[in-house]
Amino acid sequence: MRKPTGFFRLSSPISRLRRRIITAFLSILTKPIKRYTLTIPNDLAALERHVRKGDVILVEGNQRISECIKYLTQSSWSHAALYVGDEPLHHSPELRQRLIDEFGEEDARHMLVEALVERGVVLTPLRHYAEYNIRICRPYHLKPGDLAVVLARALASVGRTYDLRNVFDLGRYFFPVSVVPPRLGREALHFGSGEPTRVICSSMIAECFEQVRFPILPVFEPYPEGHLPAVASSRWQILRRRRSPHGVFRTVSPSLITPRDFDLSPYFAIVKFNVIEDMRFDYRKMVWVEAEPARSRKLDKSA
Repeated sequence: MRKPTGFFRLSSPISRLRRRIITAFLSILTKPIKRYTLTIPNDLAALERHVRKGDVILVEGNQRISECIKYLTQSSWSHAALYVGDEPLHHSPELRQRLIDEFGEEDARHMLVEALVERGVVLTPLRHYAEYNIRICRPYHLKPGDLAVVLARALASVGRTYDLRNVFDLGRYFFPVSVVPPRLGREALHFGSGEPTRVICSSMIAECFEQVRFPILPVFEPYPEGHLPAVASSRWQILRRRRSPHGVFRTVSPSLITPRDFDLSPYFAIVKFNVIEDMRFDYRKMVWVEAEPARSRKLDKSA
């Protein structure tokens, strides 16, 4: 069917206006907030020493969009990235040279794959998050072959951009988040058209683990009372000896996974890289400063 005359002339200004609105939204949403507190300084050397390929790095972000995600998911974590280490250096000679030129040879050996609303899926050095509150979540007993699949899928995602078909995909982050009930927080992240949940980086990571059916937070449904699974009796006895739960698991769409789900998942171990991993932690050697009682500080001010 032939398009009416002037169609392209009309669509071009509309597209330009849409791009300008989205650019303006992104500029506001990704602006760093003024107050950000690093709870405990990170030991970058220890982090690089203990992190492993396939680890999920949770980040407490410092942008406006970070505050919205933290409130809507009722969590401290607003961002997630997948550690791929030096895998990109072996991907292609061109990529290897580009990463070394951009970040230096040392940082290029410690790379993350992350999805950013303003840039899409990119490679970022681990050092970038050294001054943020972070947590390492390690997939429990992930097989080497499956790890290779996860890493390959993550690297294949680099370069993907978000198709924010509707400005509501970004506009929902301008709503006063305090008026959204916590129980509806996850649903609020899915408001709008297009693929809004891809603004949250954890969806991309969840897709990688889905390739090998590694669970994050699946839905567990117990068998009805007196019901046995339709499997051979010998296999059922093996499952019972392993104390497998009497029920089935249902997958959750990657688009519904948020950063906090990796923290809550029983299938990801939390790695304490700063102190405890080095086995040097001794609480008796900590130097404490007693806080002044609030009442005495008030008296001093009034004096």
